Amino acid sequence: MKFISKPTRFIFSIYAFLIFLTWMFILLPFVIVASFFGKEKGGNMIYAICRFWANACLLFWGIRHQNRFEAPHDATHPCIFVFNHISYMDIPILMTAFRYQHIRVLGKAEMSKLPIFGYIYKKAVVTVDRSDATHRAVSVSTLKAVLRKNISVVIAPEGTFNMGDTALKSFYDGAFRIAIDTQTPIKPVLFLDALDRMHYRSVFSMTPGRSRAIYLAEVPVQGYTIDQTSALKEKVYQIMEDGLRRYNAVWIND
Repeated sequence: MKFISKPTRFIFSIYAFLIFLTWMFILLPFVIVASFFGKEKGGNMIYAICRFWANACLLFWGIRHQNRFEAPHDATHPCIFVFNHISYMDIPILMTAFRYQHIRVLGKAEMSKLPIFGYIYKKAVVTVDRSDATHRAVSVSTLKAVLRKNISVVIAPEGTFNMGDTALKSFYDGAFRIAIDTQTPIKPVLFLDALDRMHYRSVFSMTPGRSRAIYLAEVPVQGYTIDQTSALKEKVYQIMEDGLRRYNAVWIND
């Protein structure tokens, strides 16, 4: 909906923010109660609450989300989901996109400093401070423990928003190193419409419309050694780049 004027987008964004806050305050007591049930059971409960929150917000925002599959998805075993990161809208989208099994999301530690939302964020997300080597190591250890409990993890390998005109930013090694260390397959997923729903330049640029998540074929890691982390990373990068070009991602202009 690129034809929507800037003033209309601004007004719609205020409305959307109020919807977000309303559901946050409604569901906060349930998150607090769930937090007493431990890291695993309580964590799964909190993700169920957050998934309801995301679905409710998307409904009231007029955003119609659809998951599409280029290959069948096997939810009986854990995997490392990797997705392209281009908008704050990725957060509610991923909650409904990755709804087929229990997950834990790796997220930026600074988001936990936000009032009220930060409390929920800390309870749901495995936080990482990329500037702190010790904190990175703890985050990696936590993700490995999660995978051992048959819970999938969700990582944005670009680390932050892609604000260029290429399909993707360069990837960090973390997701691929963990995949090799734990022999966990990688599942690439493309978010095609998040930038149209909210541009990274402004949280006041929201519009209703479609949202698509494309599940690509699973990438097995058997046979890879830790010395081949870069090779695995480049393979997944190429798969995702080809997919974004195939679906004509709107931000690509190179």
